[in-house]
Amino acid sequence: MKTRLLTLPFVLLSCLLFQQTRAQGSPAIDPWVISASAPDPSNYYGVTVANGMIGIVSSPQPFQVKDVVLAGAYDLYGRGRVSNFLKSFNLLNMRFSVDGTDVSEKNISSMKQTLDMQRARFTTSFNYQDKATITYTYYALRQLPFTVLMDITVQAKKDIEITPASVMEAPDALRDVQNYYNEIDRPHALISLLTSTAKSPTGKLLMCASNTFLFTEPRGQEPRLIHEMWDNNMHLLKFSHKIKAGASYRFSIAGSSITSAHDEDPLNEAERLTIFAKLQGADRLITFHEKAWSDIWKSDIQVSGDAQSQQDIHSMLYHLYSFTREGTGFSLSPMGLSGLGYNGHVFWDADLWMFPALLVLHPEMAKSMIEYRYERLDAARKNAFEHGYKGAMFPWESAASGVEETPVWALSGPFEHHITACVGLAAWNYYCVTQDTTWLREKGWPLLSATAEFWASRVERNGPGHYDIKNVVAADEWAENVDNNAFTNAAAKVLLRDATDAATILGKKADSDWMQVSENIPIMQLANGVTQEYAGYNGEGIKQADVNLLAYPLKLITDPVQVRKDLVYYQSRVPNQGTPAMTQAIFSLLYARLGQGDSAFHFFKDAYIPNLNPPFRVIAETKGGTNPYFATGAGGILQALLMGFGGLDITPAGIVQLPSKLPPAWKSLTLTGVGPEKKNYSVK
Repeated sequence: MKTRLLTLPFVLLSCLLFQQTRAQGSPAIDPWVISASAPDPSNYYGVTVANGMIGIVSSPQPFQVKDVVLAGAYDLYGRGRVSNFLKSFNLLNMRFSVDGTDVSEKNISSMKQTLDMQRARFTTSFNYQDKATITYTYYALRQLPFTVLMDITVQAKKDIEITPASVMEAPDALRDVQNYYNEIDRPHALISLLTSTAKSPTGKLLMCASNTFLFTEPRGQEPRLIHEMWDNNMHLLKFSHKIKAGASYRFSIAGSSITSAHDEDPLNEAERLTIFAKLQGADRLITFHEKAWSDIWKSDIQVSGDAQSQQDIHSMLYHLYSFTREGTGFSLSPMGLSGLGYNGHVFWDADLWMFPALLVLHPEMAKSMIEYRYERLDAARKNAFEHGYKGAMFPWESAASGVEETPVWALSGPFEHHITACVGLAAWNYYCVTQDTTWLREKGWPLLSATAEFWASRVERNGPGHYDIKNVVAADEWAENVDNNAFTNAAAKVLLRDATDAATILGKKADSDWMQVSENIPIMQLANGVTQEYAGYNGEGIKQADVNLLAYPLKLITDPVQVRKDLVYYQSRVPNQGTPAMTQAIFSLLYARLGQGDSAFHFFKDAYIPNLNPPFRVIAETKGGTNPYFATGAGGILQALLMGFGGLDITPAGIVQLPSKLPPAWKSLTLTGVGPEKKNYSVK
């Protein structure tokens, strides 16, 4: 069966994408705010508010959120014999009635939902009949990793009585649910805690959540709270309040969710964190949250002359920033904290595609991702031993423990070995950007030396000058069990060289065999001079960029003539559908470095415009796909902006800027807060 290749003429497709961009690019497009009026529930893909630890996915239903996901919370349940992300307690779902009638999608009008990326908040507003306008905004508080806040305002048009109820309900997969209600009476505050706990499906984790109402009235004048136990899996806390016509009423809900994967005493800690938030008060919580995000956004990518691209770029940055957190030791799954996609596992997506963009903009966030690999180095050593190799062999899919989590039916688990080079390269790049020799000695060197030992044992030494890497799944995953895959071989060559350089920096004696192996791993060519993807490759369709990665990020192919030849050849072998967004991102990056701004812009847009889903322009993995948010694709596209159009390059001496070319539609590109020194760069 032949793969269907691109049939639309390149120039025509470029024009169509450019026209679409211009049509969308009116000055009215806000660079920071994405809004949806009257969202269609049947064609709705939620957007995530997250703080690097807890993710809240939006819903088109009033006072509902689709999912709450916690980083690092994994267990087995009904999705094969591998661990999975778990849905956590939904802290923010409410039942809300006006004059005794529940608010629902059937009795509201003029709904509008807005994601404010600058302040990392999601707002929903609507009219309830002719009686009230209701607005609620929720936050995953950046300053408090396990805590969320929802702020509600009711503007009455007639005299009304509202009855909000905070509902705590356990997801179906959890078991042994326990519900608690506790009141802590203090002279200045009555703290009412709605708390639930449950065990994960195998009992491995204890999952806990607690929330409380925050009122603006002084102690003694707050509404009276009523606790109701509905069944073993659900209970709620509610109050009633009368509002005069023309008046408004504001209240909030703060809650915390944490598991035994994060804290040894999660039940008590969930309540302590909720009490902490309660006594901070909503206004202070929001102020600290916005200050934290203001600091994050000091590292930004600013485009002049293309309003829609600017908004989309901010969305990509916002999602990567939202899914990552300094000091956690957690890495990123392809879908971040936007749901349970790919089981929350960590792939090369993290090390090769998302890590570099975060590394140059926020090294402190990227450090968590490389810390994740370091903490699982022993598991990678055991994996290498089990496969008959030396050093450390990192799993294709990794979760909490660092053992192989790829389902057995997927051959990428035992054969997609390039992941081990990607981990080592990420460690080397972290040193290059930060120049932190203490870190290199303590954590970088163990990663680099162990991955170098793996590759020195992995090659097959078939005579002088010919060290083969046979039987792998290529970076182009449609090529299974092939020999001498271009990216796998090249990544091993570069990793062995970088490990040798690291030894020199640290005053250590590198194994001389590493460079011997590096210099003798083959990179093959077709008869026409194009770099061959693998032994026996003869022009078949490809899933994603493989050979082109040798020019970037590996920088093993540096001759512009060869880079262009490989680009032209392989871009014509990518089908219209079914391939991930990173492919076109690499094409865009390389064309920008070659000085071909038009081609770079075409592939920049082609990387994500066909992948967008309504109503918030969230990126799916493939063209026409429905599994957002694809953070891997965002990471690749951001690299096209930073290292392609922006010309940034990670070198052993730090970050430097190379010549590049902007699209004609862009007047300028400014990169702010780059690297540890927070430098600014511009291209015009």
